[in-house]
Amino acid sequence: MKKLIGFIFFSLMQVSMYAQDDLLSLVEDSTEGKKDFIKYAFKSPRVINSHSMEFLSPGTMDFRILHRFGTVNNTVKDLFGLDQASMRMGFDFGIRRNLMAGFGRSTFKKELDGFIKFAPIMQSSGPHSFPVTIALVSGITMHTLPWADPAVKNYFTSRLAYYHQVIIGRKWSETLTVQISPTMVHHNIVPFSFQPNDIYSVGFGGRLKLSARVAFTWDYFYVLNGLQENSNTHPLSLGFDIETGGHVFQLHFSNTAGMNERAFISETTGRWDKAEIRFGFNLSRVFQLKKKKGK
Repeated sequence: MKKLIGFIFFSLMQVSMYAQDDLLSLVEDSTEGKKDFIKYAFKSPRVINSHSMEFLSPGTMDFRILHRFGTVNNTVKDLFGLDQASMRMGFDFGIRRNLMAGFGRSTFKKELDGFIKFAPIMQSSGPHSFPVTIALVSGITMHTLPWADPAVKNYFTSRLAYYHQVIIGRKWSETLTVQISPTMVHHNIVPFSFQPNDIYSVGFGGRLKLSARVAFTWDYFYVLNGLQENSNTHPLSLGFDIETGGHVFQLHFSNTAGMNERAFISETTGRWDKAEIRFGFNLSRVFQLKKKKGK
């Protein structure tokens, strides 16, 4: 995995194309000091399932509703999955130009989650520029389902899981953005002794701008361990971002029901080759909670 990350990082370092986008503002003005920070690499701080290299402006809140239907291979029996649904509602907050945090609640396992994202290095042009953004994400999840066997003594910490992620991304041009995300998910408790508590994966995501308000997006995680034991598979999602005024509306297909890192990395069971995929949509609305400086 280290060799793979090193190769991709080296490739990104060779490219010296810097651009600015004309999308509606989700982040603050790019000029700060002598550096011109690259902005609008993605239309939101999420690609589809995964975190993106993008950050919210300080003083803004992103209210997100994620909706995922059942698998389409059930055909007309349940209207290609439309009779089934799961969702996640989240609130993300911009704290500083390179710092944000958020929390949410999913119907899948009745799970609560929270995260913090920080970028020590951001892609920039001009003096002292840097060709990529490097962001660090740490999150925690807690399921609230009743225990399968109430007679067995269980602890609160057994409900918890954690994930840690490094995002290395680059906006190559006004049209194309790509990123790689090595990720580790830790479960405090697993159902069977042969299942690993730590699951490692490498995520790939990107955005291809098709017009001023439409973009094609994708994210994929290659899970390095734990698949053979529990018959899980690699999560892949493909979608289209559509910007309408202050909203970002995303239509997508995915083989996962979970909508946080613990769920979609370690519990994806759907297979694209068997049409075990789900249609869904994400709705994002950004609110300005604090006035910008100088206004």
